Amino acid sequence: MKSMSVIEGDSVTLKPNVAILRNKILWRFGDQGSLIALIDAGQISLFDGPDGRFKDRLKLNHTGSLTITNTRTSDSGPYEVNIKGGAGDQVRKFNLTVYPRLPVPAITRDSTQCSQSSSSLSNCSLLCSVLNVNHVTLSWYKGKSLLSSISVPDLRSSISLHLEVENQDKNTYTCVLNNPIRNHTKHLDISQFCQPCPEIYCCGFTEPVTRLVIAALVGVAAVAFVVYDIRSRDAK
Repeated sequence: MKSMSVIEGDSVTLKPNVAILRNKILWRFGDQGSLIALIDAGQISLFDGPDGRFKDRLKLNHTGSLTITNTRTSDSGPYEVNIKGGAGDQVRKFNLTVYPRLPVPAITRDSTQCSQSSSSLSNCSLLCSVLNVNHVTLSWYKGKSLLSSISVPDLRSSISLHLEVENQDKNTYTCVLNNPIRNHTKHLDISQFCQPCPEIYCCGFTEPVTRLVIAALVGVAAVAFVVYDIRSRDAK
């Protein structure tokens, strides 16, 4: 059995590599062996397959090579070509895997970091994330060295991977999303993502609250002084 892989939307050609064209060639798909293409007495016939999934997407030439255009993940599975005639029957088997198209990973700053104490702000916490993926691995690299990775099996899910760097770090970091045949890389620009936190967060949570309380007390004291001054003048 020959294993083949392709990205969703691309075309793929399954070639039986038969030296001499025989009298009859049959292509079948799936565990149930549904007939999807046929050459008989030089005549080519194409079929839509289970649930009509191959409608208008199959091509078969007179050498027996089967091409599937605009591939879909539902095209994944076993294919078998049966070559009849001549010295005897021959069978070739293929296993095709169609991988979904990869999204570009997104890098964001960890939004919880600015609410922490000022002592932690010399470092920058980042997240690399992708949504609704399967059969992929998400990784952080420092230069060419792998720092961390996480993989998603068959079930579609959303994943994130954490990275913490120093604000003045000059190293090159990349987040890479890949499956067995393709990858997408997102480069980290530390100067873009690791800007100082807004002033309200610069000194932690307690100091802004303290400032507000002091401001309120000063305001109350000012009002009380004005009222006292007015009453004193009235009394005179």
